[in-house]
Amino acid sequence: MNSINRRSLLLAGLGVAGAGALAACSSGSGATPALVGPSGAAVTAAEKKRKGTGKTRQVTLTAAPAMLDLGGGVKARSWAFSGQAPGKEIRLSAGDTLAAELSNQLPDKTPTSIHWHGIALRNDMDGVLPVTQQAVRAGANHTYRFIADTPGTYFFHPHVGVQLDRGLYAPLIVEGPREPLSYDDEWVVVLDDWVDGVTGTPDEVLTELRHGMGDMDMGDMDMDHTGGMSMKFMLIGAESELLGGDAGDVKYPYHLVNGRVPADPAVYRGKPRRRVRLRIINAGGDTAYRVALGGHRLTVTHTDGFPVEHEQADALLVGMGERYDVLVTLGDGVFPLVALAEGKDATGMALVRTGSGGAPEATVRPDELNGRILTASRLRAADEVRLPSRKADRVHRVELTGGMGKYNWAINGEAFDMADPAACPLKVEEGQRVRLDFVNTTEMWHPMHLHGHTYQLGGNGPRKDTSIVLPKKKLSVVFDADNLGQWMLHCHNAYHAEAGMMALVAYQS
Repeated sequence: MNSINRRSLLLAGLGVAGAGALAACSSGSGATPALVGPSGAAVTAAEKKRKGTGKTRQVTLTAAPAMLDLGGGVKARSWAFSGQAPGKEIRLSAGDTLAAELSNQLPDKTPTSIHWHGIALRNDMDGVLPVTQQAVRAGANHTYRFIADTPGTYFFHPHVGVQLDRGLYAPLIVEGPREPLSYDDEWVVVLDDWVDGVTGTPDEVLTELRHGMGDMDMGDMDMDHTGGMSMKFMLIGAESELLGGDAGDVKYPYHLVNGRVPADPAVYRGKPRRRVRLRIINAGGDTAYRVALGGHRLTVTHTDGFPVEHEQADALLVGMGERYDVLVTLGDGVFPLVALAEGKDATGMALVRTGSGGAPEATVRPDELNGRILTASRLRAADEVRLPSRKADRVHRVELTGGMGKYNWAINGEAFDMADPAACPLKVEEGQRVRLDFVNTTEMWHPMHLHGHTYQLGGNGPRKDTSIVLPKKKLSVVFDADNLGQWMLHCHNAYHAEAGMMALVAYQS
């Protein structure tokens, strides 16, 4: 059975995936609890416990329209920080204070914000509208100030609508004072799926997706139009065994590595036998990437900023919002770093050049892509960051619900209400060990991201803040409630989140 027809058969069930008799608020009492606010004395007191260096790094981030050069003659009119995408990297030492002034110069009175993805920071600096701050209006400025006390590979992006799928993102690297790894150089690698300013905008993509597929004529899925509706952005038949089926829904014209198309790639220049640390960030909106460096094996050292017991792999599966650090010892020649858009039959590519030789074809797919493919489930947390064994004080069942039929993505059957974000919180208390049971009832995978904390997969798995939950599977994670405030928990597929697959994890006062 071909993938299009197989998907068509699934859709009959997708339309009612979130319509069961799930409780509107699964966190306990129906009464509204007293919650710790995003700012105030409790949050300030928690921030004072962070170990700071006393040093402050000041940056200005101007969000504005930009004509981006993606290479190979491809230009895209988008939005970006200071005219480039990815934006300029911010690099700090652990314990430094970041003072980042956001200047919103976006058009059409568009509000924006910055979320510091993966950082355990003070709640009122998390950049989430309307939970932790008011919108930064067009023409206005807003300063984010917080201590970044945990070393690791992070990035930042807006948390408004589907602005994530434009060019408003950049790496944030926090260096540790005593780096245990030995290496000669670093290369930050940012992956992205790109539509903005080429075939449309992310808002147009969302509008098309919101129509859903429940009323479409499935017999016409391989045509340019379906049931009288244009299929300009929706991708049909993208399937992946690694992702358990449906790989994604958005038809992207380009997949980028460090902002460049494969025909005119970004190039890292080094020397043979040098050991290089790659910091890999998936900033995409709807695409998981299988990443490999032709002719090399990867030694995985970190995921989502936290160290793991070192593992060898030929390739990595990286979901949206995930980050992996790997070490490679470079060979002599020219090698493709390929990001295969999982299930979408497309690639992004950059080059590693340590010697003479011609560049490979833009469509090259090195054998390593089909070698030992590492996923987070195969990793174990390093001893120094593994959570001590402890019984959970509170357990939340987090059902991932909805489907493509009605495009009704939600958590526990309820789409997140931006007008009343604290209506159905998942309540926790300071000092508790909390277990989240992600139960994916849908036919699609979801990269689930928790703000302000890192959780541990199972008893000995890696410490992460974003994890792939496969279709029809359960993933249990635990974390210690040690960062007061109100924190988002959501799918890091930009379109699923905006459709409603978000919830609030809130501390009771």
